[in-house]
Amino acid sequence: MTVMTAAAIEEFLDEVFPFRQGTIEGVDDMRATMSLAIEDEHLRPGACVSGPSMMALADVCLYVAILAQIGPEAMAVTSDLNCHFLRRARGDRDLIANARLVKLGSRLAVGEVELFSAGDDAPVAIVTATYVLPDRDEDDD
Repeated sequence: MTVMTAAAIEEFLDEVFPFRQGTIEGVDDMRATMSLAIEDEHLRPGACVSGPSMMALADVCLYVAILAQIGPEAMAVTSDLNCHFLRRARGDRDLIANARLVKLGSRLAVGEVELFSAGDDAPVAIVTATYVLPDRDEDDD
């Protein structure tokens, strides 16, 4: 069950993380979807999306999935991020991120994000990441 809507998360992020990349397309139970309109600043030589742009979108998308579950928490931070680049991300299409939380505990959240060039079925990258969560009242580890 989500405790924040996509609109509420966007508003929260505008306050605490105004320089993030991407647009929230939706949130659901343990999931989030975001998109990034690709501009020249996101490209590397060969007109493909740069790795840092892909990892940044994946990181924010997983953070959005976490916020949807726990509510506004500025101090939930990335402790580990691993990216597997599978193929070239097209520079002429938006980048889509689909995040799924695998585990949401009281101190850690673990998730995976698949990245796609808009309109393609095969992912361009798969990211796994862990977030450290600040102390909360509940104990569900």
